[in-house]
Amino acid sequence: MRHPKQTIRFRLPGAGWACVANGRVAWALAELLRAGKRGVTPIDNPGPRWSAYIFTLRTEYGLDIETVNEPHGGPYPGTHARYVLKSRIEVVE
Repeated sequence: MRHPKQTIRFRLPGAGWACVANGRVAWALAELLRAGKRGVTPIDNPGPRWSAYIFTLRTEYGLDIETVNEPHGGPYPGTHARYVLKSRIEVVE
């Protein structure tokens, strides 16, 4: 069963034009908006290609997204990224 493609229309405050994000990029943006200042990590919020979605939101949509590297333990210790949306955006219906 296929799920309908997610779409988010948004704009930067004061901008007269809106952007449209589709599919997994829209999903990632929705997760960033939901998380707020806490941000999201691939560990807490699994997604197949977080880094690619963040890259697209930064380069194609011009959004400011901070990457914070955090250590983690477990059987495979290392670091993981936490992504925090810094741009203020308005979701357009």
